[in-house]
Formats: sequence, C-alpha cells, structure tokens
Amino acid sequence: MSSLKDFRRNIILEMFNDAGQIVLRYNIYNCWVSEFQAVPELDANANAFAIESIKLENEGWERDEELEQPEEIMFDEPPL
Repeated sequence: MSSLKDFRRNIILEMFNDAGQIVLRYNIYNCWVSEFQAVPELDANANAFAIESIKLENEGWERDEELEQPEEIMFDEPPL
C-alpha cells in the first residue's frame, strides 16, 4: 500500500545494444504512473498479441554522462 507522501519514485532507465551492453542511462526523478492499461482477457484459441502499458509522469530527468560507451564485440568468422 502506498500513501500520497511516498507514491513518487526515482527510477533509472537503461538502454541496451544487441550484445546486452548498456549504451544509454537516464536518471528520472519523482516518477508516478498516470495511466495503466492492463492485458486484455487472453483466449488460447485466438491469434493475438497481449500488450500492457503504463504512462509515467516525472519532475525531471538527466542523461548519465558518466556512463562509458562499451567496446563493440567482434565476432569471428566461422571457419569454411
């Protein structure tokens, strides 16, 4: 359970490349959920997607400039 005093949270949003390395990081301050859309009722016989979404509001954000860019991973060519 949450009160109005502490329903806001600071969060960190990290973005990864295809190799699983962090390439961007944002610090987002005093976030709260302003909209929520739940997964619709699922039907095992249907061919559909289930999408759940939230909308976050915030009181400010900044990009983490101290995050060093990762070195790209080199994949070896398989032998012929």
